[in-house]
Amino acid sequence: MPLNIAIIGCGLIGRKRAAALAGGRLAVCCDVDCGRAQALAAAHPGAEAAADWRAAVVSPDIDIVIVATTHDMLAPIAAAAAGAGKHVLIEKPGARRACELDAVAEAARRTGALVRIGFSHRYHRAFRNARAIFDSGAAGPLLFIRGRYGHGGRPGYEREWRADAVLSGGGELLDQGVHLIDLARWFLGDFTRVTGRTPSYFWKMPVEDNAFLLLETAAGQIAFLHASWTEWKNLFSFEICGRDGKLEITGLGGSYGTERLTFYKMSPEMGPPETTAWEFPSPDSSWETEFAEFLEDIRLKREPRPGIEDAQAALRVIERVYEENAT
Repeated sequence: MPLNIAIIGCGLIGRKRAAALAGGRLAVCCDVDCGRAQALAAAHPGAEAAADWRAAVVSPDIDIVIVATTHDMLAPIAAAAAGAGKHVLIEKPGARRACELDAVAEAARRTGALVRIGFSHRYHRAFRNARAIFDSGAAGPLLFIRGRYGHGGRPGYEREWRADAVLSGGGELLDQGVHLIDLARWFLGDFTRVTGRTPSYFWKMPVEDNAFLLLETAAGQIAFLHASWTEWKNLFSFEICGRDGKLEITGLGGSYGTERLTFYKMSPEMGPPETTAWEFPSPDSSWETEFAEFLEDIRLKREPRPGIEDAQAALRVIERVYEENAT
């Protein structure tokens, strides 16, 4: 029998989550804007609209709670849901600060609830294939990572909730930058040295519209990352450079361009590398693949990855950069 799901937050991300439930059953759509909840419920026969998230997350009819709200409410709602024994998928970044997830972790330990963080980029086809090549050893020991991610906002962006530091906790570093940090950690592991800059070049807002990061592991491997809200042509580029080859991922589909993976294999005589490329022009299936993995976590009673620890590690990197720039 399909597990019953409540989605808290019925904006753009909530609607995307509702379309990618991979066999789960959407039972409750909850939003402070009743019209949005009703519109999402109407698109999913059998679902009900609600305004009170507290009632939704403790309902005995709900098995899984997806939290897709503004950043300030992600952790409080997740903690309440996990405390009620519900499995929880929290949209990235999981919280505004790492410490906000401590209550979620404690509630999950107490009830046995499983908590997954929505770092869906790990589930893009290009990244899944890149990870398989990396794990095979074909690229050799990792040297460094170079990542860029950005869009240009839209008219009125400076008046949206993401520009409110209380609601969002930060700007582009916490928005798209957290994806780059999570992906870099996925390949390189934890970073022991962190530095960066968080200017606001264009948008008149109290949070940054660009973030430039230089991260280093204990072994001296580097991740150079740039996230931008002034990228007038949407961009995604992620390069994983090893001693014996390089994996390059570009595009995410849609306005970011066709998703591609290219593997440049160094030849013994150096010179031009042996090059193999894959394109993934079909619609993005990462959200659905990610949720199917969560259902498998629940079936097997295994700890989800990426989970709370991964989100807290990424958030601590962000906090260190914000602290550096505050001084």
